Amino acid sequence: MSSIFCSILLSGVFLVFGSLFLYLSVDYIFILFFMEFPLIVTNFKAYDEGFGEDAVRMAKIHEKVSKETGVVIGVAVSAIDLKAIVEAVSIPVFVQHIDPITPGRGTGSVLPEAVKDIGAYGTLLNHSEKRLSREVLLASIKRAKEVGLRHIVCAESADEAEGFLEFEPEMLAVEPPELIGGDISVSTANPEIIDRTVEKIGRGKVIVGAGIKDARDVKIAFELGASGILLASGVMKSADPEAVLRDLVEGIKQAG
Repeated sequence: MSSIFCSILLSGVFLVFGSLFLYLSVDYIFILFFMEFPLIVTNFKAYDEGFGEDAVRMAKIHEKVSKETGVVIGVAVSAIDLKAIVEAVSIPVFVQHIDPITPGRGTGSVLPEAVKDIGAYGTLLNHSEKRLSREVLLASIKRAKEVGLRHIVCAESADEAEGFLEFEPEMLAVEPPELIGGDISVSTANPEIIDRTVEKIGRGKVIVGAGIKDARDVKIAFELGASGILLASGVMKSADPEAVLRDLVEGIKQAG
């Protein structure tokens, strides 16, 4: 009797997992169960190079460098391009924003369930170009957790990042707004903010952004306790984004 029960149980397990592989892509299943949180995330913003076919090409460059170096690299893209990019690459793909709504009313909003259903790995929240009130940010973090989206919450300072801890975010990215898109990185201009943020937040949760462009910037950030970097123009506006990504990876390796 027990052998019959075991056979039925095993048949059920195979049926469930067989259905899972039938209806979900292998890449999506990999993201769900095995993919590490990226050490480098490039925000495509709304650059000319960051939408449509150009965005897919740029994502494939990130995937190539990630596979060849063994360093997990992710991209943050618009909701419009999300599906095309998720289908084109197997690296972590973040959407740049979600709204804290549930299925139903919400014309023009980015529905978390839709983002997850497409196959997104996670979402950015509260980027300096898409700031949220504390109330909306808290609701957005809750919705991300409910649907299973990894999330990076952006803050403008170490103090603001510390103030978000009560919301229990997964990762906190500190980006001084005056350095975003500039020629001087936070690692060079204000390395103290990295040190202070790690001290306040703790290791394993801090991502650094604003002006990060080369291996030296990355090496300093990681040596000060950062767990990842968030950047945009340094890669997106480069004449050779692949070379820039490889240089960034070299900074991670130099930091040990």
